[in-house]
Formats: sequence, structure tokens, C-alpha cells
Amino acid sequence: MWDPTVYRRFGAERSRPFADLLARVGAEKPRAVVDLGCGPGELTATLAQRWPTARVTGLDSSPEMISKAVALGARADFGVVDVRDWQPGPDDDVVISNAVLQWVPGHHDLLRRWIRQLPPGAWLAVQVPGNFDAPSHRALREVARAAPWADQLGDLLRETPVDDAPGYAQVLTDSGATVDAWETTYVHLLPADPATAHPVLRWMEGTALRPVRAALDDGAWQQFGAALGERLAAAYPARNGLVAFPFRRIFVVATTPKESPQ
Repeated sequence: MWDPTVYRRFGAERSRPFADLLARVGAEKPRAVVDLGCGPGELTATLAQRWPTARVTGLDSSPEMISKAVALGARADFGVVDVRDWQPGPDDDVVISNAVLQWVPGHHDLLRRWIRQLPPGAWLAVQVPGNFDAPSHRALREVARAAPWADQLGDLLRETPVDDAPGYAQVLTDSGATVDAWETTYVHLLPADPATAHPVLRWMEGTALRPVRAALDDGAWQQFGAALGERLAAAYPARNGLVAFPFRRIFVVATTPKESPQ
């Protein structure tokens, strides 16, 4: 279960890759814009502002997230949909998938299908986190695979659920798309408060730790967080009241051929 309140921590840092991704989408007057994995909807609302004549739809697999999105009252439709089941419509000229596909095994096949099914000249913009080899995620896997949590968590966390930018570019160019792919490492300076948990742990609670929280009862979760927090404090020490948290992101923007293949 997603917790919108926890996810909204560090909202400015989480929204920056979305803005950087959208900056490379050149659609002028799309008929329909779809945000796959829209979360609590604030970023989807910005799509309606950018393209005021488009029909904007935000979709997410979490009913809790969609409930928050609907409550915004934005000029957008929201619904609960598993991204694996979504099919592009004939007027879906822009499709955004921001920090979603890392949760979907085999998502290369989804990308191929979307490019094949999207209308001519459509834009597909994807961003995924690329920090799975960072100290934060190595520590997460090490703690999860140690006693006493290994039996419950050992196989829950994948090593490399995403590709790199050249890999995604290859998948999409092989499918006939024109591709712009790149990587960026953001250095987030997170406030360190001795009265709360380590800021990188608080960040991870909103995303990477979600399946761990779902698998553990309250007592085990507290113990797990304490063990992981010790490792994170060693890997990401506070200096001048801030913790530097480098975060690699992978971006790809693809456009379908303007004429459908014969």
C-alpha cells in the first residue's frame, strides 16, 4: 500500500526529474496526455496547465494515491489502472511514465508495445531511478538478506530492475522510434534532524522501503529501520546539518514515426 503523505516528503526533490523530463517533450497541441503512475496528482495537474486544450488523464495502481489526486480538483481525469494493463488510445499524443517502470518486471516489452500502439508522431517520456547500486540500496539489500529478516525479505528486492540510458535507447530505436536518452545525478541536500530518523531512511520509506514495510509487522519494521538507519548514517554522514544524497536518474524521450508503417 502506498502512503501519499510519506511519498510527499521531499516533494521538491522528487518533482525535479519530472520537470526535466517534460522539458524535452516537444508536443505543441496534443489531443490527449496520459500520466502513467500519477501518484497523488500534483504533477499531473501541471500537464493540464502546459497543454490547456488536451484531455489529461492520470492513472495509478494505488487507490490511496488516486483518492488524493481526485481531491485536488484539477482539470484532469484520474483512475485506478495497473500500468501493465493499459493500452494507448488513438489520440494519446503524449504519454508520461515518471518513476514507475522500476516496479514492473519485463517493462522492455511494455515500451515496445506502447511504441507500436501509439499514434504517429506521439511522444513517450520515461524516467526511472538508476540508484540501485548506490550505498543506500546496497545497504537495504544487505540488511534484508541478513538474519532475522532473510526468510521474509531475502528475495523481495531485485538487484537491477532498470536498464541504463543506452539500453533503453536501443530498445526504442529498434522499435522504430526517434530517441533522446540521458542520465543525471542529482545531489539532494537533505536536512538532518537528530530528533527524527536519518533523512535517507525517511526518503526511502516513501518508495524503496514500501514492499519491506508491507512484509513486516510493526515490531519487525522498527527493528529493520533501526538496523538500516545505522548503515545509512555511516554511508551518508551529516555535515553542517545536511546530508548529501546523490541520486542517479535515467531519462528517455521517444517519438513514434509520423507515418504508420505499411
